[in-house]
Amino acid sequence: MKTKQLLLIFSAIWSLQYLDAQTVDNKVAIGIDATRSEYLGDFGNGLWNFNQKYPGIGAGLTLATYLNPSFDLGLQGAFGEYGYYKNAIHRFIGDKIDASVFLHYKLNNGYMLKKSAKLSPFLTAGIGAANYRRNSFDDDVNPRIIEGYDLIVPVGAGLKYQFCNCFAIQYQYLYNFTNHDKVDQINGKTNAIYNDREGNDAFGQHRFSLIFTLGKAKDTDKDGVPDKYDKCPSTPAGVQVDELGCPVDTDTDGVPDYLDKCPLTPTNVKVDANGCPLDSDGDGVPDYLDKGPNTPKGVKVDADGRPIDTDADGVADYLDKCPNTQKGIKVDTKGCPLDSDGDGVPDYLDKCADTPKGATVDAFGCPVDTDKDGVPDYLDKCPTVPGIAANKGCPEIKAETKKVFAQALQGIQFESGKDVIKKMSFPILNKVVSVMKDNPSYNLEINGHTDNTGNAATNLMLSQKRADAVKNYLVMKGINGTRLTTKGHGQTMPVADNATVKGRAQNRRVEFNVLF
Repeated sequence: MKTKQLLLIFSAIWSLQYLDAQTVDNKVAIGIDATRSEYLGDFGNGLWNFNQKYPGIGAGLTLATYLNPSFDLGLQGAFGEYGYYKNAIHRFIGDKIDASVFLHYKLNNGYMLKKSAKLSPFLTAGIGAANYRRNSFDDDVNPRIIEGYDLIVPVGAGLKYQFCNCFAIQYQYLYNFTNHDKVDQINGKTNAIYNDREGNDAFGQHRFSLIFTLGKAKDTDKDGVPDKYDKCPSTPAGVQVDELGCPVDTDTDGVPDYLDKCPLTPTNVKVDANGCPLDSDGDGVPDYLDKGPNTPKGVKVDADGRPIDTDADGVADYLDKCPNTQKGIKVDTKGCPLDSDGDGVPDYLDKCADTPKGATVDAFGCPVDTDKDGVPDYLDKCPTVPGIAANKGCPEIKAETKKVFAQALQGIQFESGKDVIKKMSFPILNKVVSVMKDNPSYNLEINGHTDNTGNAATNLMLSQKRADAVKNYLVMKGINGTRLTTKGHGQTMPVADNATVKGRAQNRRVEFNVLF
């Protein structure tokens, strides 16, 4: 009995010490425990054996104080039955009182689990003492329990659930190493009858606890949420906070209500520092409603944030060079009616929408045809003289003219190797003069050709001189030189086989092409 009293006095002194201890939030926890002690020794193994006839029921107290987020330091003690029933002969029952100093390692320390986690697993280890004495209910069946002490080292794990700041429930299991092998009066090393186990006796202990927290939690900003759990420990006085101690933000836009000038902003809408929806372009329509979000500053917009488009042509007024375009008319990027062919007549008025670029057109967008010959001026080589399409708008060359030019092919003769026209060629040349005079719209291209006899470079030079000689003759006969052009081709454009006398004669020729 004296031993029991000493242990209780020691527990009380320890409790008073920790009731005054300072923690991060001035809190100390006291636990009221229900225990179950389990025997492990030479009689056998009663650990986790819930069918034992001697269940080892008891009670205890736990006192713990907060050291830091990872560790709690405390004292725990228990008193209750202790025994083991192997059979009617080999059994014992007594009382056991134990007390130990412990250190809990908490997993909700911010590294493994959140500090705010209500469910907190922990590991525990400690050092203490146990005292054993005979139980008055033993009926002298087997008075094996001795009066004595063990040094114990309890290790184990537990689980704590925090219902609120002031109350939690806890379970832990402890395996207690001891420094003796005589609790059951049997030494396994020497007793052949009970040689069930070597080594010191040990015992297990289940502890079910109701945990009550003492003291008032530190609340620096006086918002009703202890600093230990307060995610916003500097909230201004009088500001309404949530369960984490942070100012209430009704619309969850990141700006607390007490600063939010637009406290009902729809969810997920980006806001400015005042909690109002962003209006990046400053047009008065917030971004989440703005269908024209990059409107230049100063531009008038509609309710959807789009720049005003008076004529509804798709080009805003501030860009529209033709702001009064009729409805339904296609426009270009400047808001003006489309002119696909670029002729100056918009498509909706253009009756010739594919006029080539540069062609002169009338008021309807069709190419001008000055001589009314059906060939527009931009294609007409004779735009002021009616002609035919086959001749690019120029008059058709008369049959008599074609005949004259055909006669000239072989009818114009030159002295051998020279550019001197033979007199026998004058009659045909005079016919050419007549054709030119009768047709003032004609321009004439004179082309000189040779056969392949002799040097090619010499032949080229000779063909040019002969073409020039013909031009000079025509000019001498009164034809304006501006109507005449010459070109020598030498032997490069044969019309017959140079291997025959006849072919070479055909290749030595002067050709006339009418130009307009």
